[in-house]
Amino acid sequence: MHRTPTHLAWLLSAALALSACDLTPTPPVTEPPATQPPVTQPPVTQPPVTGPATLTTQTVNLGQQTAVTLDVPFGGRWSVTDFPDWLKLSAQGGQGNVALTVTADRAAATPLKADQTTLSGAVTLNWTSGSGSAAQSGQTVWTVTAAQFSLSGRVNAPAVQGQGVQTGRPSVTPDGQPDAAGVIVKYRANLTVQGSAAQADPAQAAARSAALTAQQAATTLRGAGVPVQASRALGSRSAALRVQDVPAALSALRADPAVEYAIPDVILRTQATATAVVPTDQFAGLQWAYPLTGYGAVWRDMEGGAYTRPVTVAVIDTGVRFDHPDLQGQLWTSAEGAIDLITDPANGDGDGPDTDPTDPSVQGRTTGSHGTHVTGIIAARWGTNAPSCTACSATGVVGATHTANVKVLPIRVIDASGNATESDVATAIRYAAGLPVSVNGIQTRTPHPAQVINLSLGGAVSAANAQAMCEAVTDARNAGALVIAAAGNGYGTTPYYPAACDGAVAVGSVSLSGGSAPIRSTFSNAYPQVQLAAPGGSDPFTRTTFNGATLNGQDFPDVILSTSWDYIRNEPNYEAEVGTSQASPQVAALAALLLAKGVTTDAASTLARLNATATDLGAAGRDDQFGYGLINAAAALNAPTVSDRHGLRLQDARGHTFQPALDTLGRFQAWLGDGTYRATAGEDLNGNGIYGESGERRDERTATLSPSQPSVDLGDLQPR
Repeated sequence: MHRTPTHLAWLLSAALALSACDLTPTPPVTEPPATQPPVTQPPVTQPPVTGPATLTTQTVNLGQQTAVTLDVPFGGRWSVTDFPDWLKLSAQGGQGNVALTVTADRAAATPLKADQTTLSGAVTLNWTSGSGSAAQSGQTVWTVTAAQFSLSGRVNAPAVQGQGVQTGRPSVTPDGQPDAAGVIVKYRANLTVQGSAAQADPAQAAARSAALTAQQAATTLRGAGVPVQASRALGSRSAALRVQDVPAALSALRADPAVEYAIPDVILRTQATATAVVPTDQFAGLQWAYPLTGYGAVWRDMEGGAYTRPVTVAVIDTGVRFDHPDLQGQLWTSAEGAIDLITDPANGDGDGPDTDPTDPSVQGRTTGSHGTHVTGIIAARWGTNAPSCTACSATGVVGATHTANVKVLPIRVIDASGNATESDVATAIRYAAGLPVSVNGIQTRTPHPAQVINLSLGGAVSAANAQAMCEAVTDARNAGALVIAAAGNGYGTTPYYPAACDGAVAVGSVSLSGGSAPIRSTFSNAYPQVQLAAPGGSDPFTRTTFNGATLNGQDFPDVILSTSWDYIRNEPNYEAEVGTSQASPQVAALAALLLAKGVTTDAASTLARLNATATDLGAAGRDDQFGYGLINAAAALNAPTVSDRHGLRLQDARGHTFQPALDTLGRFQAWLGDGTYRATAGEDLNGNGIYGESGERRDERTATLSPSQPSVDLGDLQPR
């Protein structure tokens, strides 16, 4: 059933004015009646009812077929009043024989453990027959059964047991090139040292030659346009130089015929598994999205102090509560570029555009602050907060960026009623990117242009009506900003704008499944422009609780907890929300961290890195549900290993996840529906419980199950 959730994402308000055309009615043409000879019709005689007068209980066995056609004799009226979601019926009522086709969607009923050899469901029918004193009615139940198909194999990894086990193998991140702090260069011969003193003292000559070697290498790189942060001699013919653009430095040095070799100055790590960082803030244990995307390893990596490059993330939203204690020191202020760009004075704060993007209190407001919630996902501070109210948490929640040099630029475009105009959004996108815009008739430019722009807003407008926003997105990309937007919560396949604009990164939502791969949130729109996925929570109507956390003695649902504001009490609070609005800022935060660490240097390389390291979900390759897949912060940022588990990830091409049990030898047998499946045996190095992601050893096999191929044995899967 199609349902529209409340408080999922702020949608762009689009008003359409329709005018009626003035029409001059044409008088009817009057024609004389035609004279026809009378026709004598024979009386209509209903055929007698010949079928049975009652419907009896029976079992419909599909076996391993996808569908079966029934034609059960009956002499009355019948209607289907109840049947399971995994069955499709071609008819649900009629008179006479019960004639219909029953089609099974086995995947929809297959349990997570994939341990049922046969599915069974009840179809309830109400029926009536006869008339007068011979009338009868009743209810009967038909049982439909469908045999499942078998997929088996063995995960051949050290001491695999259950869904995964710690093996204790010392490890570093496999695959790909290790991080490099710069380059090491060695020349073919000593550089000549002039002067009698040098000739008299060989040690002094060697030292002088070494210094000249470092100088020569630095001069070569600067001449090639590669900045050198520091250089030092390693010997009379070799030197180490600290640079950010290692590939360019290597290319420049290797082009010099005097150079014997030039190699990356790689970063080596201890050959032991590190420990994931677990925040101690009061509600951090409820923030399951961060462990799912590998942040325990990322936060451990931050302790090395590498995330120092300044990055600004613009949050174009409802504004923010600057007085929230968990956001202190994390925001650019009104004097530093934060701005309200809503042109309609009736927006909740009593005026038009100004330099105060505070999300205001209005009479009767009961909803929280959407912009504050989005901002907290990115940058909520860690540790003890300044006192704010008697009942307020002293520590609250945490944000993704932790100690990185990342700040949020708040830009208000959504009013207190939850509406934004396309023109205001377009202006905000350009302003966020550092482009000049007209505000109250004055050309204005932010002093802190954003490298990353987050848009947790949108609507199902047409591409033609979204042109103004899409042009602004193009301008922002040309200015160097990466524009990230929520894909929409429409429970369908309609593109939402500005996420679907060329140049924007549309982000879908996933939630926990209870298995070793997340699933698409049912509300998350799926369409060709979706490029990435991130945790946005489960459907609010289902309230799944796979995260394992509890709050006030109750299982905590799979929702996204972050900073917000209680407008009734006028004090800070923390709210749980779901939607692609919550998924988008997680991608924005990771993009900011890539730039802060220097893994990437611009929008294009950042997006390429996000896509390349994402965990492919659903159908192999990019698809409309997940794009390139779930963001993987640990892989994207080359974070250290914090886990060494092995296990199995099993998905079908539609995005369903299954978790068959592994015995002590790693063997499994999954009972599944017809379809195409990907079985991935792999290791989990970032501790998120997803096996065989980017940078982790894996062996992936694909198999198709069908009535013509009901059983497939994948053999041994050996992660390598």
